[in-house]
Formats: sequence, structure tokens, C-alpha cells
Amino acid sequence: MNSRESQLQAFDRLLTIMDELRSQCPWDKKQTMQSLRHLTIEETYELGDAILDNDLEEVKKELGDVLLHIVFYAKIGSETQDFDIADVANDICDKLITRHPHIYGDVEVADEEEVKRNWERIKLKEGKKSVLEGVPRGLPALVKANRIQDKVAGVGFDWEKPEQVWEKVKEELKEFESEVVKNDADAMEAEFGDVLFSLVNYARFLKINPENALERTNKKFIKRFQYLEDKAKEQGKSLKDMTLNEMDVFWEEAKTV
Repeated sequence: MNSRESQLQAFDRLLTIMDELRSQCPWDKKQTMQSLRHLTIEETYELGDAILDNDLEEVKKELGDVLLHIVFYAKIGSETQDFDIADVANDICDKLITRHPHIYGDVEVADEEEVKRNWERIKLKEGKKSVLEGVPRGLPALVKANRIQDKVAGVGFDWEKPEQVWEKVKEELKEFESEVVKNDADAMEAEFGDVLFSLVNYARFLKINPENALERTNKKFIKRFQYLEDKAKEQGKSLKDMTLNEMDVFWEEAKTV
């Protein structure tokens, strides 16, 4: 692995290249924080995909793309004299030191859960009015549900045992089934949301990340369905002309590949 000196040299190289691109490249000159925003989101999702695939070479590349965006935003901030990369780094360093008094102070903690509870208490002392202020409004709903539950658990608003949460899941399922029978579209949607929220909560108790779990299933389904498509093509068939029983043969094959 690279030495600390080599790491610092590499980061300085990136900062120099960013300066050059910003002053010389027509595309880079035009970019603003607003124009970069959607690209940053895409890069973050690509990093997430690489992590789920456990493709470490791709993780390295995607981390570079995300790092470029961080440096880019800091460069734009320096041009308006609002902040630069040093301010960004120092701010996060100060935050980490403040929020880890068990490392940089005299606070003692018993375990990870106590660290998380202390983290939320410290943020409230920093002036936040609600523990939920740190949950971005634009998060996908599944991720947001997980973060909301994690945040409130940090201040003690939580179930005591997984079994209690599972009972809540079953309760919400019954309420959903009741609305399905009534065929009330608005009520069904509301109750379905409650089912999902309670399942996310149960996953949290089991140390399962619901976003990762669902994306694994998405990837698995895509792989199997594409196998089905390929096999149909090999036989000169179209899926829409095949029966479910015919498709199921290939689907079962796909599970063994």
C-alpha cells in the first residue's frame, strides 16, 4: 500500500489537475454546483452498485469519481470565497472529534449502540431542533425509512426485542388485508406503507440493511429473467408466445446457474 506521503502527493496531484481543468477546459469551466448535482447522485449509485457486486477494482474507480466531485465542489466554493477543500476537511475532522468523546475525551461507552446514542445527543446539543433533521428529504423512501428508525432509536424511541417488531409486522399485514377486502385504494396504499415501514424496522433489528437486501433480490431477478430471455431466443421463441409453464422451466434452470 502507499505511504502517507504518497497518499498526500496523490491528493495534491488531484487538486492541481482540478485547478487546471477549471481554468482551461470549456466543459469544466461551465459547471456549477447545480449542474454537478445529478451527476454526483449517479456516481454515488454507481459506487453503491460496485460495493454490492463486491467488485473492489470497480469500487476503487467509483471512489475516484466521487472524490473528484468533492474536489470539484470545493474548487467552486473557493472561487466564491465561501470555502475550500481545507475548510471541508477541517470541518469534518472537528465534527468527528466532537462526536467521539469516548476517543478524544473522557467519556466511556459500553458498546456500539451507546456510541450511536451519544452521537444523536451531541447533535442536539449542537443546535439541531430534531434528531430527524439529518435525514435528507430527497432520500429514496426505503432508505429514508431505515434512517428515520435508526435516528429515533438513537434517543431511545425503540422496541426492546425483535419479537415485538415482528408482532407489529403481522398486525400491519392484517390491517392491510382488511383494506384490500374493502378495495379502498387510498387506504390500501396507506396500510401498505405501514407494512413496509414495519418490515424495515424488523430488518434493522436483525442487522439487515433493507436497501441492500432488496437490491440483491433485484439483481437476482434480473439475472434469472435475462437467462430466461436468452434461452427463449435460442429456441427461436418469443416470451409473449410462451406459456407460464414453459417459462418456468427456464426459470428453474436459472436458479442453478
